Amino acid sequence: MGKGSKSLVIVESPAKAKTINKILGDAYEVKASMGHVRDLPAREFGVDIEQGFAPKYVPVQGRKDILGELTKSAQKSDQIFLAPDPDREGEAIAWHLREALEEQGKLKGKPFFRVTFNEITKDAVSRAFETPREIDMAKVDSQQARRILDRLVGYKLSPLLWKKVGRGLSAGRVQSVAVRLVCEREDEVRAFQPEEYWTLDAALTKREGDAPEFLARLARIDGEKATVSSGAQMDAILRDLEAAEWSVAEIGERERKRSAAPPFTTSTLQQAASSRLRLTTRQTMSVAQELYEGIDLDGSGPVGLITYMRTDSVNIAKEAQDHAREFIRERFSPEYVPEKPNIYRSRAGAQAAHEAVRPSEVTLTPEDVRIKRSLTPRQLALYRLIWERFVASQMAPARFKTLTVEIDALPSGGSPSYRFRSSSTQTVFEGFLKAFSGGGGKHGAAKKKGKAEEDPDQEPSPDALPETEIPPLAEAEALDCQRTLPEQHFTQPPPRYTEASLVRALEENGVGRPSTYAPTISTILQRKYVDREDRTLHPTSLGETVNRLLVEHFPDLVNVEFTSKLETDLDQIEEGHVQRGDLLEQFYTRFAKTLELARETMDNMKAQVQPTDLKCELCGLPMVIRWSKNGEFLSCSGFPGCRNAKSFRKTPEGKIEVIEAEVTEHVCPKCNRPMAVRTGKFGRFLACTGYPECKTTMPIPTGVACPREGCGGMLVERFNKRKKRFYGCSNYPACQYITQDLQKLDDPEAATVKSEKAKSEKVKSD
Repeated sequence: MGKGSKSLVIVESPAKAKTINKILGDAYEVKASMGHVRDLPAREFGVDIEQGFAPKYVPVQGRKDILGELTKSAQKSDQIFLAPDPDREGEAIAWHLREALEEQGKLKGKPFFRVTFNEITKDAVSRAFETPREIDMAKVDSQQARRILDRLVGYKLSPLLWKKVGRGLSAGRVQSVAVRLVCEREDEVRAFQPEEYWTLDAALTKREGDAPEFLARLARIDGEKATVSSGAQMDAILRDLEAAEWSVAEIGERERKRSAAPPFTTSTLQQAASSRLRLTTRQTMSVAQELYEGIDLDGSGPVGLITYMRTDSVNIAKEAQDHAREFIRERFSPEYVPEKPNIYRSRAGAQAAHEAVRPSEVTLTPEDVRIKRSLTPRQLALYRLIWERFVASQMAPARFKTLTVEIDALPSGGSPSYRFRSSSTQTVFEGFLKAFSGGGGKHGAAKKKGKAEEDPDQEPSPDALPETEIPPLAEAEALDCQRTLPEQHFTQPPPRYTEASLVRALEENGVGRPSTYAPTISTILQRKYVDREDRTLHPTSLGETVNRLLVEHFPDLVNVEFTSKLETDLDQIEEGHVQRGDLLEQFYTRFAKTLELARETMDNMKAQVQPTDLKCELCGLPMVIRWSKNGEFLSCSGFPGCRNAKSFRKTPEGKIEVIEAEVTEHVCPKCNRPMAVRTGKFGRFLACTGYPECKTTMPIPTGVACPREGCGGMLVERFNKRKKRFYGCSNYPACQYITQDLQKLDDPEAATVKSEKAKSEKVKSD
């Protein structure tokens, strides 16, 4: 760059701009685009099907001023560097920026360069600016194909759902498959029939000495696997064992190794954060973005703490791997460094050019970061999770010694023979477990099979051998049975999905990509297709109905294999093996025919009325089940003359149970009747129990006084247009105080707003 010249660098977010500006210095002006500056129009289709699915792009609402500022800066600069994130979405943002800036201003042929970096560190950013490149139009085409496909499905199918079911509904390539997976799992849970089975442990001791007792579990009966399916069968076994002779039959010892899990991808990071930190997928990606874009640790400016967090690769740069091996050698000892670097294989279709999620600087330990007190608890916890997983992935395997003792119990009659088994595991060498907080700890021998890190929602099996401390024994040594411990169990239905396990299922089936997992789950929750209860996902009646209609009329759209192949074909556009227009034409030709048929044959749920044997308590007419966009509800058959309506649930036997409104201690200010909690399209509210005579409603008070001095109002529960809950003053609009968190009240002046605005717009959808 010549002396006195100035370059413009454009990134997505102010936080990222601040971190990069610190690295590049005064010769560069770093500005934020706040994400996409152009997109398909919000209120029209925006795709010309007849002209090869040509998209119509317009400035994103609220971005015109930003685009104007960027244009002015570009006109004053000698060259423009486009530095959005290093994925196809970032590539598309860079292309849109170039196109929009060239349209907006007279840039006189000023050069545009694309720069990408996987981590926001001085070395990585400096290397990127030393080797700029052109925009990768194959990546841009791949992103555009996804965007147009989503518009085709959303804009054509959503109106049909509005007409047949309820306004505000949507369908999509990934979200509809996710809802189907949740619905099918719920069907499995409902159809499950539990089966009884028993386990039997024996508390044994040596006949000599004072060694403590140890446990052994019944494993075989007459040489066959022990299967006990009733209490009567167990009682017979216990009678046999009352006078049995117990002795050691075999003693075996083996050593095994357990290797570390690979460093995190987006999917595995979301799974681990859900299981260990109780974070939702959206929260995980939000916190990870903050760590990636940079945090000021010591007052000298922000520093990027992790690499880019949207990735499906487990690859690690050789330089990062070498640094990790040197750190492990110094931090622990040379024996913790494997002879050859650990290499992990990414799943088929992963973007090999990307790296796994790792700390930008391995020597910056979680303890170092904690001491600086610059991170929030969530940021520190997620950084620790990422740091420990990466360091562990570069360490030597852990080694365990497992002692297994086979014990015979021979009844006085000599038959049948019972074989019990006892097992204990000792850690010989901690290996990679040393990297985790507290050494081996919960990551140690208790996780013998090494599944916990990859299957965070898996519950321990009651069939697993109990871990016990086995005293020194010899083969043929006689033992005494102190007591028997029979326990009844029942087989369990398949577990409902959590956010973590649903992400894993989507990834394993090839549905969606790292950038789509979190927004997909957020969408199906926001659309009320799925509810989250105690961290598990349950389909709502609305979700099950929409899923049934889509399965019947759009089988391809919700077919896992079809969606997975479509994702692969979209990836092939990026590789240059498939043309965007050809893929869109092939998809739409088939989709349009299915859509036309569905318009004629799909059930109109709005018009369906299901009779019940319940009576309306207001007018005596029968109650019926009707449909709204929120699902089924009970309504008086005399509607609109009688507007009585109630929520209900169905028991496993199919019986209707009315959900009575929650009567509160609050009194109607007009008629002095009690107020009850009801739910409308914008969430919960208080309504007079005297309805329909009295139609008074009000927000739900929290009992917390408005903190604004002299106001005298109370904070009440409200919902914005996106159905997000917040708390506002009951004296609105005279007092415009709002807060998101009652436990941590915002500053009264800072919380004043004249209209609902987002606190800050996200750079990209999580």
